[in-house]
Amino acid sequence: MKIGRIETFYVPPRWLFVRVETEDGAVGWGEASLEGYAEAVDGAFEALRDRFIGHDARRIEDIWQVAYRGGFYRGGPVLMSALAGLEQALWDLKGKAFGMPAWEMMGGKVRDKIRAYAWIGGDRPDEIESAATARWEQGFGAVKMNATAELDWIGTPKLFDEVIARVQAAQASGVDVGLDFHGRVHRPMAKQLAKVLEPLGLLFIEEPLLSENHEGLAQIAHLVSTPIALGERLYSRWDFKPFFENRSVDIIQPDLSHAGGLLECRKIAAMAEAYDIAVAPHCPLGPLALAACLQLAACTPNVAIQEMSLGIHYNVGHDLLNFLTNKEALSPVDGYLPIPEAPGLGITIDEDAVREAHKERHRWRNPIWRHPDGSFAEW
Repeated sequence: MKIGRIETFYVPPRWLFVRVETEDGAVGWGEASLEGYAEAVDGAFEALRDRFIGHDARRIEDIWQVAYRGGFYRGGPVLMSALAGLEQALWDLKGKAFGMPAWEMMGGKVRDKIRAYAWIGGDRPDEIESAATARWEQGFGAVKMNATAELDWIGTPKLFDEVIARVQAAQASGVDVGLDFHGRVHRPMAKQLAKVLEPLGLLFIEEPLLSENHEGLAQIAHLVSTPIALGERLYSRWDFKPFFENRSVDIIQPDLSHAGGLLECRKIAAMAEAYDIAVAPHCPLGPLALAACLQLAACTPNVAIQEMSLGIHYNVGHDLLNFLTNKEALSPVDGYLPIPEAPGLGITIDEDAVREAHKERHRWRNPIWRHPDGSFAEW
């Protein structure tokens, strides 16, 4: 099973798919999507091709170690996303070769399905309640929404009242609510906002501060009982380590297409389990990323809930099921995603559709926002 070819595909709206083919024609697929930096990740595959064409595709851990450590400079979103896409494809390939899903090769199932949450938008309470009700009617018992618009260093009670009203509007539909701060809020305001939100019984607050602010996150975690979630901008077990040690996180959200792939995220989850921390993988991406998340959920006891990109505004018009021939594998049922039973990642990619989509060669970029005074605002 020697690797003969590694291909990448730009798939709208912003995804980067990876196809690995062995010299004898076996194929595996992965996803190396890094929002807004597809070209940079694609460039990293030049080094991966030079190293691994002709390498035994079954030796996944060895390939990972060489890719991560062999270039001297390591880590970061670009290199780890490229490695994640390659690694996912190798698990898909190996699983198909041996006739078993990736979760079977990683110890077997601990569950048959995983609870899922979907994103909702809207600015006014009536818009939010309508969106949350629609998700409830689709069978989802949990949603995630933005905490607030772009904020600066200080706020007012009026602003806090608006945030509370928006959360209560979503909760009125019957769903549990996770609130995503996107690291938009600076520490003085984040402390106040987390405190006034505490009585609402949120599922979690996500990135109340940017993850580089270890000390501030620990302060907020020790200030409120609401679970703190973060991790989409961390890329390895070494990045997560300080958050475990300073007790600043309750739910980690590694992205399987950013954080080194399936096995690296399994290792991160095992570290989290030792600290009694839950896992809720980040996944506003495409079908291969979600399929990898379900493989992790299948064999990992502390995975609690799974994000899926249903309805996320930057995916509108690009249904993640469009590139599958077995769409049922990633279709939610009563708010849960079933664990795929098919070999590899458990999904079957429509290769013709992927190659056709690649012709557009998307150039997706993150939108930029500014505060009323003209200064840059976090997404």
